[in-house]
Amino acid sequence: MPIDKHLAALYIRHEMFIKKTTKHVKGKTYVNHLLVESIATKKGPRHRVICSLGSLEPAPREEWLALAHKMELALSGQQSFLRDEQVEEIVARVRGEQPASPGVGEDLSAGSAQAGKSELVSVYADQVEVEEAREAGPVHVGHQMWRKLGLDGILAEVGLSGRARVLTEVMTLNRLVFPRSEHAMPDWIRRTALSDLLGTSWAALSDDALYLNLDRLHPERAKIERALAERERTLFNLDDSIFLYDLTSTYFEGECLLNPQAKRGYSRDKRPDCKQVLVGLVLNGDGFPKAHEVFEGNRQDRATVEEMLLVLEGRTGKKGGALVVVDRGMAFAENLVQIRGRGYHYLVASRQGERMEHGEEFEDEAGWEEVIRRPSPRNPGQKKTRVTIKRKVVGEEVFVLCRSEGREEKDRAIRERQEKRLLADLSKLSRRVKKGRLRGVEKVHEAIGRLKERYPRVARYYRVSYDPAGPAVSFEEDAERKETARRLDGSYLLKTSCRELSAEQIWKIYIMLTRVESAFRAMKSPLAERPIFHHLKHRVQTHIFLCILAYHLLVSIEKMFLETGIHTSWETLREELSTHQVVTVALPASNGEILKIRKGTRPESRHKEIYEILRISGEIMKPVKSWEKGVIGTERNRNPLKSQEPW
Repeated sequence: MPIDKHLAALYIRHEMFIKKTTKHVKGKTYVNHLLVESIATKKGPRHRVICSLGSLEPAPREEWLALAHKMELALSGQQSFLRDEQVEEIVARVRGEQPASPGVGEDLSAGSAQAGKSELVSVYADQVEVEEAREAGPVHVGHQMWRKLGLDGILAEVGLSGRARVLTEVMTLNRLVFPRSEHAMPDWIRRTALSDLLGTSWAALSDDALYLNLDRLHPERAKIERALAERERTLFNLDDSIFLYDLTSTYFEGECLLNPQAKRGYSRDKRPDCKQVLVGLVLNGDGFPKAHEVFEGNRQDRATVEEMLLVLEGRTGKKGGALVVVDRGMAFAENLVQIRGRGYHYLVASRQGERMEHGEEFEDEAGWEEVIRRPSPRNPGQKKTRVTIKRKVVGEEVFVLCRSEGREEKDRAIRERQEKRLLADLSKLSRRVKKGRLRGVEKVHEAIGRLKERYPRVARYYRVSYDPAGPAVSFEEDAERKETARRLDGSYLLKTSCRELSAEQIWKIYIMLTRVESAFRAMKSPLAERPIFHHLKHRVQTHIFLCILAYHLLVSIEKMFLETGIHTSWETLREELSTHQVVTVALPASNGEILKIRKGTRPESRHKEIYEILRISGEIMKPVKSWEKGVIGTERNRNPLKSQEPW
């Protein structure tokens, strides 16, 4: 029998409602009122009769909604402070009879059927337990962002199987949420709600499967990075007119004898005792990764520029036209020729020697303009500083002289610290030569050269000489050059081949390089890129690639918050989301069985805010119900997922 409009409204608002039915038999009309429940079946939503309320209306029609709601609450075990005899009578009738068999009281809607075991049972409230609580919020956000970026489709396009794609996702989410080695990763996966999110059991997952997945992923890295960069460009409407390039080091645990890229070199991690590799990273002006490469640990920064430009062109599919920004470690003349030779403009911080050539202009007080450096949204703890700048055109290049009040103190501290160490090492060298522990003109000059290379900032204003007759090493201060250096504390020189830019534009673009530094900080913590425990070259490179993938997720999340004017970090969001969980509620019933309901906890207000900004659902999973025999607290298989495919 079709439901009238009033009953349809009841059906939408409540799972349980009152329904009037009529039946004509041999010219007589029989009226019945039914308490009906809406259930889900394989064929779609159906109605199930709870009980018959008789031929008389249980209440005026306008009160049926409230009455159905009272009965629903009473049948679920909730008690009211005010007794309602009518409700108590109906509840007693329901609990004392079985579901109606087909007949006069049966729902006649199309396809009506029993949906299996009735869940209208008595529950022992004092024995209800909550089991298998799993952290869900952070992995839920990571999974949804993975889907927004279309990474599963990208991995499928490069030929990875469904199994490899799922493993790649969980390995990337591990780096994003709680970084662990491949050996420890399976246990972490089983402690999260990833089984519920992905519909996969991880009971049989081993670290060998993860190592093998690194091997499968390695040859596809460039294709994935290229497709992902293009996807982000269209998704976030990114501008690729500026490329920011910098390097960092990341060190190993162990000797890494099987990895030819593992070398000892200048360590940004302050671990010169460990072998390392260098990671080159190119970001666009919005801070999104465009390309990365792994270099030998002892490679000079300047020796990576041309190779990185080739890698960048392979990822973006285009050559030239953009502005490439690099720091002074890659500001040598040959580097600028390489950049211009491939059709790009350059913007660099000039080296110290070139800055000294403009010493008089730095001291000239005419022509300066003031700009204020405000804290970066990605680094809200940064202080506001005042910078004065001056523009100067020399031939085909534009120079911008910069003086920063915040940088002056930092430069002075670095210079004084290096000077102290240089003088200590020179004194040590002098004693070694005097005592005959270091002999030979060539060896002594090599030692002096190494000290000048180690302390380039301050070695230039000390004159060091060697007298073989002594033998003796002596040194004296060049007071004039030292005073010039002191006056230049807090100043730096920018240089670009793009003559259309103003002084302020040049300065603002250059300080974007801090975004690469921020990316490196994020990759090392919280994504825990270092230390590396792998020893094979291709697995080291894939480990770093997974960190890059995790950073894509991180920067996308933070970008969506920045678009709403909220400056927050993934570390903060991760901590706030950790309290959103998936749990199993075990309800012991009077029939001797246990009803298990696996579902996510209700999102708290902060969770809802985060999900709304990221435009993702707060529902982590659809509830899963199952019945079990046994006693609360006994050991049994509590995972509603039945798949036990070995990984």
